[in-house]
Amino acid sequence: MSDVSAITDLTGKLLIAMPGMGDPRFEHGLVYICAHSAEAAMGLIVNKPASDVTMSMLLEQLSIEPLVDMRGKCVYVGGPVEQARGFVLHTSDYASNSSTIEVDSFRMTATLDILEDIAAGTGPEKRIVTLGYAGWGAGQLEAELTQNAWLVCDATEELVFDTPDPEKWQAALASIGVPALALSAAGGRA
Repeated sequence: MSDVSAITDLTGKLLIAMPGMGDPRFEHGLVYICAHSAEAAMGLIVNKPASDVTMSMLLEQLSIEPLVDMRGKCVYVGGPVEQARGFVLHTSDYASNSSTIEVDSFRMTATLDILEDIAAGTGPEKRIVTLGYAGWGAGQLEAELTQNAWLVCDATEELVFDTPDPEKWQAALASIGVPALALSAAGGRA
């Protein structure tokens, strides 16, 4: 695809990081696009649990007392931008006036009330809690797409919430019929 203007709105889609994209923060990454316009794009990495923070730690830091067991619940590295800021990508079973993104069966909420509800056991059934996000300026994501840095696939609840994190990248590729072994780190044009 050589015409950047031909790229449509990717809101609600998943970006699949191509091998050799050059940024280790996105290696084998899968990014849910929360918003995409001509001015900017914003997404959350959905397959990279943080190694240094858990839900228990996050809630403790925010002085939220969990009423349900949070052991083993991870927090994800949502991206390299504003890593102290939290976002929750979740299913539409949770209704909140503070959800800022609503696409199909996905919602994104970035307010403290959702974390309080999660801690109380009344939050969304399926969710990914992230710190930070991936952001692109005007034309930046489109340029990366034309440089073969990303592939695009449909986002499904099964892929985003139910597939084990180490399998999400390959599952996303399989959803568009691309075997991971067929990918090259070098891009080209025919």
